[in-house]
Amino acid sequence: MVQQIKIITRPSCEFDIPASEGYRLYSSLLSCMNEADNEASKLVHDSRKSSIHMSCLKGRFFRSDRPNFKRVAPAERYMFHIGVTDPAETQIFQAMVKPLVFDRKNLDLDDGELIVEDFSSSTKTFEEILGSTSRYARPKLIFDFRSPACIQYRNSDVTEMFPHRLAVFRSLQSKWNSVCPEEMRLALGDDDIERHIVEKPDAQAYRTHSVMVNTVFDKIKGHARPIFKQGFTGSCTYWFTKDAPVSVKNAALILAQFAQFCGLGSSVSRGCGWVEVRVEEAER
Repeated sequence: MVQQIKIITRPSCEFDIPASEGYRLYSSLLSCMNEADNEASKLVHDSRKSSIHMSCLKGRFFRSDRPNFKRVAPAERYMFHIGVTDPAETQIFQAMVKPLVFDRKNLDLDDGELIVEDFSSSTKTFEEILGSTSRYARPKLIFDFRSPACIQYRNSDVTEMFPHRLAVFRSLQSKWNSVCPEEMRLALGDDDIERHIVEKPDAQAYRTHSVMVNTVFDKIKGHARPIFKQGFTGSCTYWFTKDAPVSVKNAALILAQFAQFCGLGSSVSRGCGWVEVRVEEAER
């Protein structure tokens, strides 16, 4: 089972947050979880599978006098969502609910706090995601990359800077296969992806980014040093060729729907890889 949690917050006062606020939001959430359930907090932080995915804040921001910062205001509301795909999703969910809902703890972002006003969740089983493929005869998949998708090429230091079909669906398949039941693993081959799926990005919406995802202490310089990831945002529609096998269409549909729970690429727990997906029937 996978979960998506939607949280609506209100700033305690007017204050500045980093332009790439995901890592700080993640750190604050992890701190709250650690007080409620240290084991669940470690599951999230130590997992190699990116067991949670956090979006960036969505709302109205104001200009800050500080470079690479933006300002939030108490009159505004800011939403973010969390996808939980870890097999221990129930324990992780409870570790979020207790401090944020029952104990009414705020999310500390250093210069100010976010007060949680609403907390809701929805769940889907892996079987439900698989079963949804039968609704569409000629689907097209519309991906809106809302925060930088940082897709690392295999085990290299090279980052994909374009929503190429192979990079996107290979990344999603790896995430699906790492958490789904053994009998539901997908085997969508690279040749199938490249031969039967076509990407059509929106050139006007396409942007590239370098975002801060963490800090490490630099022993030589004696202070914290930022870690950056590179990625892209924008919109891209994925079409299927006329001769695309049903198995390829179904696998891509499954991965597209799963993307909204797991995020795309790396650093998804720190605000990267937030993607919203729409499935529509293509015109004949």
